Amino acid sequence: MTIHKAGYLLLLKVLLILVALNVLSYYFINNTTVFNTLLIVSSIFYLLIVNFFRFPNRVIIRDDNTILAPADGKIVVIEETEETEYFKDRRLQVSIFMNIFNVHINWFPVNGIIRYFKYHKGNFAAAYLPKSSSENERTTIVIECNNGQTILMRQIAGAMAKRIVSYTPVGGKARQDQHAGFIKFGSRVDLFLPLNTNIEVELGQKTTGSQTIIGTFQ
Repeated sequence: MTIHKAGYLLLLKVLLILVALNVLSYYFINNTTVFNTLLIVSSIFYLLIVNFFRFPNRVIIRDDNTILAPADGKIVVIEETEETEYFKDRRLQVSIFMNIFNVHINWFPVNGIIRYFKYHKGNFAAAYLPKSSSENERTTIVIECNNGQTILMRQIAGAMAKRIVSYTPVGGKARQDQHAGFIKFGSRVDLFLPLNTNIEVELGQKTTGSQTIIGTFQ
């Protein structure tokens, strides 16, 4: 299993801490049961974190007219709404909620050029709540697609997420087979699409990042 680079440093730190705790337990707690229990619990805990940073090998087919899911998770919003930061007009919002067991890599949903990027400090409320889109810590990424359409992608930190990683320099290229970023430990991704987009997912549907078709441009 490949590990995403966003997890290298954290995994090393956690490993060193757990090794230190187990060594201290071995030498200073004269209780075999306690030591064995701590060893088992720490091993399971570390494997769960390793699993969180897994990097799946997926075949990605690029298509300028198709919007692919930017993340693994579940569709929690499909609605027409006002986008107030960049477009300042009505857009179709599609939101994907990622729980702690999902792959947390974010892929670019479209091919094009990154025209806008902004990081916003904010709260860490539950990512599935509607207010998280405007109140939580988040990033805003606007992509001008190769077909002339423009979309907005928003990475949102959730109650457990404490860091958003983005690989989105303004003027850089967005490709559906490349990573847009990574959100650590529970989060959400919003897409704001043109109103005439043909949506091909439904509420409650599970998505696979870079594989599930969210919709197509007209």
